[in-house]
Amino acid sequence: MGHIIATVGKGGTGKTTLASLLIRHLVRLNKRPILAIDADANDNLGDGIGMKKAGSIAWVTDDFFKNKANFPEGMTKETFLEQQLNLVLTEGKDVDLLVMGHPEGAGCYCYINNILRAQMEKLGTNYPYVVVDNEAGMEHVSRRTTRRIDTMLLVADFSAKAIKAAGRIKEVANELALEVNRMALVLNRAPADISPLAKAVEETGLPLWATLPNSAAVLENDIQGQSVFTLPDNDPVVTATGELVGKIVKG
Repeated sequence: MGHIIATVGKGGTGKTTLASLLIRHLVRLNKRPILAIDADANDNLGDGIGMKKAGSIAWVTDDFFKNKANFPEGMTKETFLEQQLNLVLTEGKDVDLLVMGHPEGAGCYCYINNILRAQMEKLGTNYPYVVVDNEAGMEHVSRRTTRRIDTMLLVADFSAKAIKAAGRIKEVANELALEVNRMALVLNRAPADISPLAKAVEETGLPLWATLPNSAAVLENDIQGQSVFTLPDNDPVVTATGELVGKIVKG
């Protein structure tokens, strides 16, 4: 795969908005095509970047279990899954979107997950950058949806709970011995003076790569369900995430 960026953190901290803005900047920097992976069961990354999903991995797995005894003659399970994966990939001009969908249901998913992971890694070689928006916590990361992560951004809003949660996710990633090249903290919806929570930030042991301010334009954008591509270039959050992308691209 290309350079894999994953946004993780406590629910409600703004991971999806951040992932959407990262994609916006990567497109503007001509790092396209970009593969956007929505790994949240409550998928809305497509809304953030102005794309409507064609399907989901959950649809593929559901169909696999319903029809596993009725594959087309002469077609292997691997070929069938590769074909279905391509069908649920939403293709765009600069960005392609892959949605994971609902959590796994009853039955053993080990076999199909291994095949899908291999197919996703094969697919990912076509993109210089892959942005993965994860659900709250470490579910998809701990299941090793991807074998490695180049840049893991642990997102927290300006609260002690969210910052501590980011620190715990870092510990879980280390305990699982995940192949993560770099981990960094991003403070979202933060004031100019972060000194009241400076100690909590320090205790995470994570480098603070970005402090994103509150933005009325981003809030209104979310309310209206509009793409981040409609935000003005001079919005403070757009500017701050641009600086963050600069650190990622240079790394």
